[in-house]
Amino acid sequence: MSQDLNRDYGALGPVSYLQTLAEEGSRTWDRFWFTPRDPVVLGLLRVLSGLMLVYTHAVWGLRLDEFLGTSPWMEMERLQLAYDGTWASFWPYVPADLIATVHYLCLAVLVLYTLGWRTRITSILAFVITVSYANRLFVATFGLDQINAMLVFYLCITPCGDALSLDQYRRGRATGGDRWTAPASIGANIGIRLIQFHMCVIYLFAGLSKLEGVSWWDGYAMWQAFANYEYQTFDLTWLAPHDYVWNFLTHATIVWEVSYCALVWFPLMRPLVIGMAVLTHVGIGLCLGMWTFGLIMLVGNGAFLSPTLVRRLLRLPRPAAATDASLG
Repeated sequence: MSQDLNRDYGALGPVSYLQTLAEEGSRTWDRFWFTPRDPVVLGLLRVLSGLMLVYTHAVWGLRLDEFLGTSPWMEMERLQLAYDGTWASFWPYVPADLIATVHYLCLAVLVLYTLGWRTRITSILAFVITVSYANRLFVATFGLDQINAMLVFYLCITPCGDALSLDQYRRGRATGGDRWTAPASIGANIGIRLIQFHMCVIYLFAGLSKLEGVSWWDGYAMWQAFANYEYQTFDLTWLAPHDYVWNFLTHATIVWEVSYCALVWFPLMRPLVIGMAVLTHVGIGLCLGMWTFGLIMLVGNGAFLSPTLVRRLLRLPRPAAATDASLG
């Protein structure tokens, strides 16, 4: 890498430069996407997102009849008109007398997915369940459900059960090997990259869309959010006279969201970018009461955690052939 930085590419002829550019670009692309990665971060994301799935779907069950019963708030006929037959959900095909049974079976599948049991099957079922509930109850869903669906989709097409799972424990027990280590794989790296890119897209468009609002340019958008009694759970109105506080918070949020997709790839900047994410989403939970949304966004940010750091925090043994130490 240091040789590449010190190389004088300007001294190359046009043909040699284009050839070198293609070769270096190809090597960088392969290294970025196809270097084997320790699957422990994928396993952690599966556990955390699975816990959120269990919680959110259990909440639907608290008012099951109102959400999915014979006299729901959103009737099936109106949903079909709204979607014009283009939606995906198994709920229209569930008989009324089996709604409760199917709901609890879905919860059981989500628990098994979280624990990592037969993950190749339960992860796909978890995705189908998540999408089916979200489409059936779309008038009661929000950003939390969208992030839930995004995470479980990428996890179901990658080896999320290779680490921190009952599957991993069973394999280790059957072979007599270490029950808490797993070989690095290209699939694990691709899964992490897909989640990382999706998080970048989310923050970029969140920031760009805010630029269409006058209050974000004027610096009072954060004040309008925290002073809204509909969401207010932590009273910050005593800061009303201090315009500079609201102006700073408003503009800092915009700068962070728009620059996230670029700065998060630099190892030196990543702790600051992720640290800002923690402050932002914990603040959303504290002041606006949207804890579930704030927490699931932090789960998505977890895709940028180093496998080495995760294993150290969880006190897990490090794989002997880990090859992803230099990856972002």
